[in-house]
Amino acid sequence: MTQIELLSESAAPSPAGRRVELGRGYALDLPHGPRGRGDVYHRGYLSKRVNLRDKAERRLLVVELLQQGVNQTRLAEALQLSRQTLHNYRESYREFGVQGLLHGYSPARSKDEAHHRHRNVTQCRPGAKARELEALRRARREQAEQVQVELAWEGEAAAPAAYVLEEPAMTDTLGAARSRPVAPAPDLAAVTERPYAQPHGWEASRYAGIFPVILVLVSQWPWLTRIMGLFGNGWRLFMVFVLMAVRNLRSLEQLKHVRHAEAGRLLGLGSLPCLDTLWGWFYQVAQQHRAETLLASGFADQLQRGQVGTEVWFTDGHLLPYTGGHQVHAAYHTQRRMPTPGQTNLVTSDGRGRIVCFAIQEGKGDLRARILALGAYAREQSLGVMPLQVFDREGDGLAFFSALVAQNIPFVTWEKHANQPRLRALETARFTDTLSLNGTDYRLLAETKSCTYQPEPAGEDVAAPPAHRFDLRRVVVWNRRTDHRTSVLCWDGGLALTPAAIAAAMLSRWGASENTFKHLKERHPYHYHPGFGVSASEKQDIANPARKALDEQRHTLKAQLTRLYQQHSKSTPTTNKDGTARANSKQARLAAAIAVGEAELERLTTARDQLPERVEVGTLTDYRSFQAIDNEGKNLFDFVTASVWNVRRQLIDWLEDSYAKDSDRVDLLYAILHCHGWIRSDAQGVVVRLEPLQQPARRAAQEQLCRKLTGLGAKIPGGKWLRIEVGDAPL
Repeated sequence: MTQIELLSESAAPSPAGRRVELGRGYALDLPHGPRGRGDVYHRGYLSKRVNLRDKAERRLLVVELLQQGVNQTRLAEALQLSRQTLHNYRESYREFGVQGLLHGYSPARSKDEAHHRHRNVTQCRPGAKARELEALRRARREQAEQVQVELAWEGEAAAPAAYVLEEPAMTDTLGAARSRPVAPAPDLAAVTERPYAQPHGWEASRYAGIFPVILVLVSQWPWLTRIMGLFGNGWRLFMVFVLMAVRNLRSLEQLKHVRHAEAGRLLGLGSLPCLDTLWGWFYQVAQQHRAETLLASGFADQLQRGQVGTEVWFTDGHLLPYTGGHQVHAAYHTQRRMPTPGQTNLVTSDGRGRIVCFAIQEGKGDLRARILALGAYAREQSLGVMPLQVFDREGDGLAFFSALVAQNIPFVTWEKHANQPRLRALETARFTDTLSLNGTDYRLLAETKSCTYQPEPAGEDVAAPPAHRFDLRRVVVWNRRTDHRTSVLCWDGGLALTPAAIAAAMLSRWGASENTFKHLKERHPYHYHPGFGVSASEKQDIANPARKALDEQRHTLKAQLTRLYQQHSKSTPTTNKDGTARANSKQARLAAAIAVGEAELERLTTARDQLPERVEVGTLTDYRSFQAIDNEGKNLFDFVTASVWNVRRQLIDWLEDSYAKDSDRVDLLYAILHCHGWIRSDAQGVVVRLEPLQQPARRAAQEQLCRKLTGLGAKIPGGKWLRIEVGDAPL
């Protein structure tokens, strides 16, 4: 099993149904005809169920399937629609969004709802969108012909056709339409330096392989537009960060090993400046304090565009160590099994390893609060079906599980305090389900665990709230290779997950295939923190050192009492000659010592319980106050790192059609990203030519990828087209 199927249902379509294969692994089952209930299957698993009688759901389904590349003729025949109707649906969505697809007006003409309600009826659109779409297509063809005339680049092919538009990705949810967050328009007054502003002829660059990443960021993400709108000329620093992320440069200081002229031309900067200028750029950007706005708009936009998955979200904390001289809170170092000064980066990724969002927290971080915040965030984004939250044993806890169930947040996690003797004693015949993941076979057993959580009363005089009773699903996972058994807890929230889907969701992140963050750390400067700054932390409380000292005394005293108990149990009573018990016998001395020790232990316990668990460091002597690390620069850099990582995942998916060797596809991508080449810039566009790879299969895949990237129609703010190709040296 190589892919998590979270919404799988093994129920086969009814015999009376009519199942139509649409291509690309998709099939449509219509048991009640083209205007009844329909089931969409993907690679044999039920993907979703729609009501085709509803016009809105039918149109949304058509657009979503067309974006997946299904056969249009088969889809039209299955739904008894013409291909022209399907084309009109897609063009309506491309031009006017969901509102234009479902209704008869353009969102651009209905920004003011009050004006829309009271405007004259004669001013409304006629409703026949086919005529309007025909006029738009005619206008685009004329514009494309004009561009081809103007952009005759020395006899070469013209720029990408103007009809290649940025089409919004249809979401997997067939719910109500929602508006997409719009990136801020660039402040042209603040942008005094444009990318690729200096025209030049063909120039060699050993960093030409970075251009595919830049091209995808410009075309698929409104990357430069958003950055220019927030930071003005700060876009220059972000382009340098892209170079560092792709080429795994671990700090700005390592740019001294880069050919400044060649890298600068490729990044649109002319030439990379010296280190002092780069740090000046950094502080100009960081002092604007807009990293939080950038992260919020970027993460929300990639969700709405369908660039990250919404079926399953994996969340885990990763240590960001701190080696400075300031007193900061300690995080936990998993490999060393010890607290380490630093922060925790709580990163959330989807089932394909793409980063959905991240949040840097002081010290150890609060995973449980982060999971609850992710559930609220998913609800705010109107994703329809809540993502399945998958996290490690750190989130185990009855109170936390109760909060997740109460807020309708489905989750999967390990059972932290599993009864290992009971798991080993389970009969083999009860493991009825099977799973094969990454070359390892598993046997599964499904159970139900009843839970009751009693919340604490709000005050002494307030009655305790009623107990919360809920059921969790327990899946016992038996690894046939190691003969080890463990258990997984799940609350699916009505997703009807199979035991195999539950186990696969857990094992895909914390099993033998844990690779997302390890590869991210290896491929990108994940731990780099540019521009350390500190300020007084709001968290100044620590564990009471007086309680800790008393605990150490109690631990020592308990060890002494244990030895006394053992000696007392082995001693025998001695008597005098007259048969009376000796007053100074060994047993009597041991009993007296035990009585004194128990009295002292009780005194220490009472004194400890009277002390507060945590105290402010300001009330103590010889303690420094905690400092909080300024993460403005870290958030900016990690935003670039996460964007480049997601682009890498997108490029690997695009290479799948032209390069069938799975084990070598990642290496092929990095071979392309490290290609040398040539770059040319003029008044109309920028062309990058990559040197061809030697192996014929790799070269064919490289050429196919470059053709696809050119077809995206990337256009930077300022009007220049971006184009990439493969060929020999033009010099």
